[in-house]
Amino acid sequence: MQKLVDGIHNFKEQVFGTQRALFERLSHGQNPMALFITCSDSRINPNLITQTDPGDLFILRNAGNIVPPYGAANGGEAATIEFAVAGLGVRDVIVCGHSLCGAMKALIEPEPKPDMPAVGAWLAHAESTRRIIRENYTQLHGPSLVTAAVQENVLVQLENLRTHPSVAAAQARGELNLYGWVYKIETGDVFGFDPGQKQFVPLTKKPPAPAYSGARLGRLI
Repeated sequence: MQKLVDGIHNFKEQVFGTQRALFERLSHGQNPMALFITCSDSRINPNLITQTDPGDLFILRNAGNIVPPYGAANGGEAATIEFAVAGLGVRDVIVCGHSLCGAMKALIEPEPKPDMPAVGAWLAHAESTRRIIRENYTQLHGPSLVTAAVQENVLVQLENLRTHPSVAAAQARGELNLYGWVYKIETGDVFGFDPGQKQFVPLTKKPPAPAYSGARLGRLI
């Protein structure tokens, strides 16, 4: 706790003053460029890896960067997506998974956790990912299987996003693009799904094309 309190004082004394104009502008409203959906994992910092400022990203985080299909769980995820797309008018939505994901490991290698029933219920929303892994990756085990789950899960969540009316409507108007990314904690690299190559490729200065409906993975990174 002391580290957090010290950080607050450091922010006010050394950071806020140097960015006063930014925070003054943000006090009048927000206009984020993208909705960034990622995992709750403490090792992921969206603003750090994208080098963006406060106000640039509207961020949705949960265990496993899961987007339940519309109507399956109309709670925080559905409301956040709807507000970002219909309310704030973001032009891009990114689903960003990450290496070494504990949620994906728990999804494909489930162990009884009677003390965490809510976790099991939440991961049930990623059953489509589990089914894809079970049917297509029988040759993989351990960390390699988790890697496959991380990547396939990103694509599944992109499909689930399209079931949300606000997303479908914005895409139909040509006003919204969806992207799938994977962040490798151990190297700092970010990979984007390339629909043409059907795989995640290192992000270059030029972003890959948006993911199309029904995009599937042809090769693992």
